[in-house]
Parts: sequence; structure tokens; C-alpha cells
Amino acid sequence: MTGELTERLTGIISGAEGEIPLTEAALLVASHRYPDLDIRHYLDVINEFGESVSARIATDSGPVEKVAALNHYLFDELGFAPNAEDYYDPRNSLLNEVMERRTGIPITLSLIYMAVGSRLGLTLKGVCYPGHFLVKCRLPEGMIVLDPFFRGQSLAITDLQRMLRETRGGEVSRAIVAGLLVAASKRQILLRMLRNLKGIYLHNRELDNALKIMNWIVAADPRQAVEVRDRGVVYQELECFRAAASDFERYLELAPACTDGESIRQRLLQLRRSVSLLN
Repeated sequence: MTGELTERLTGIISGAEGEIPLTEAALLVASHRYPDLDIRHYLDVINEFGESVSARIATDSGPVEKVAALNHYLFDELGFAPNAEDYYDPRNSLLNEVMERRTGIPITLSLIYMAVGSRLGLTLKGVCYPGHFLVKCRLPEGMIVLDPFFRGQSLAITDLQRMLRETRGGEVSRAIVAGLLVAASKRQILLRMLRNLKGIYLHNRELDNALKIMNWIVAADPRQAVEVRDRGVVYQELECFRAAASDFERYLELAPACTDGESIRQRLLQLRRSVSLLN
């Protein structure tokens, strides 16, 4: 089954933006660890969450009341909470694990928040804010920014400035913050999830899992030179010499003015020697 799930996500992530089923795609990411994952089951659970919240609010409730009900249900009743103690546990980036364990990181908690909230008629968009994924919600009087990692609290501009200052350092203006609050595309959200996992697996030296994730990243945007190069490095470490050489050649084509061109060419020479020995 894992091959079918892998191909399904590859097709989704390399396809048209408007045809990306975000929640399904986020669940499919977990198929690299759970080849028999029952995607339909978890989608049904999300629907059940939405129905449960809907039953708790009046039919004429406005967005503010719906957000309050959503926050109470997810964080008070179901007990979803941040995993701050083991932030870099790869399970925090796998939506099925987050749903089962009721804990995760900003992006996965936000995905659940958006999926359930959309079933209430809320207009929710993800925001790839530096260092911390957030959610925007449209209200009649304007936009509010919510943080599902901290129980869906609404963030003031000063909160956003503080967060950005902690991430980047220095003073930040309101205009800079506003410019960073653009809605993320579905593909951007998936790529942020995948890059989180890539970083975790590389840090943990889980190269086989890293390679699976990197294949999806490259499928999403085959012209991202750095991602092609990074996959080549992993292929080389796994002694997949032909695949590594192919990626390094492609990297040099995509980024002819790269600053690491000489070191990549040296790697290519070594790889070609290794391939010739195999022949």
C-alpha cells in the first residue's frame, strides 16, 4: 500500500494548487512511516470533530462565537496541546500521530484547527510566519491572527512583533509584520511540513526517511536547486552514486553561479570514479 500512498502524494504535491486536498495530503506525508495508514479513518475523525463543534453552537452564531467554540472544543474538551518538551520528535509532524496523541507543533495543530474550523464555515488561512506557523481568520470587521499552538489565542500586533524579534533579532515595524501575514498556499504549507521533517531526519541521521521526504520536496518544485543538491548529498551518503551524480549535475544546471560549485564538481569526480568501479 505504501507505494500507492507515495504516488498519491507525489501526484497531489506536483499538481495544480486548486486541486490539493490539504488535510489528506498532510496525512499522506505520514505514509512514509505508516505504509498501511487508513487515511479515510482520520478524515472521518476530522469530520466528526466538525460535527461535534457545530452541535454546540447556535445556527446564527457569528465568527467570533465559532472561534470561541472551536478553541474550547479542541483545547479544553479534546485536550490538544503543544509538545514543547519534545518539539523535534518527528511524530509532531505526522498528522495521524498528532490526532492520536493530541499534541504537536504549530503547523500540525494549525492544520487540524483549519480543517475543523472550515466545517463551521470559518474562513481560515495558514500563515508561514517566520519561526512559528499561524492562522488568519476573516471577521466582518477585519482579520485576526490566531495561534493554535497556544490554545488558539488571538495575537496583537505587539505579540507578532515580539515573535519576529525573537526569531530575527532587532526591531521590526508594523509594516514588516503586515507583509509577513500573507496567506500561504496549500503547496507552501505542505512544503513547510516536509522541510520540518527533512531537518529532523537529517539531524537524527535517519537518512532513509530523509530521502523519502526529500523526494516529495523535489517533486513539488523540481527547480529548487538547493533541494536537488541536498538530495544528492543524501544519495551519496547512502552510496547511491548514480542518483547522487544525477542530482549534482542537475544542481549545477539550475544554479550555474552557485558559490559551492567547485566542491560539487569535486563530489562529481569522486562519484564518477565510484560508478566506473561498479561497472
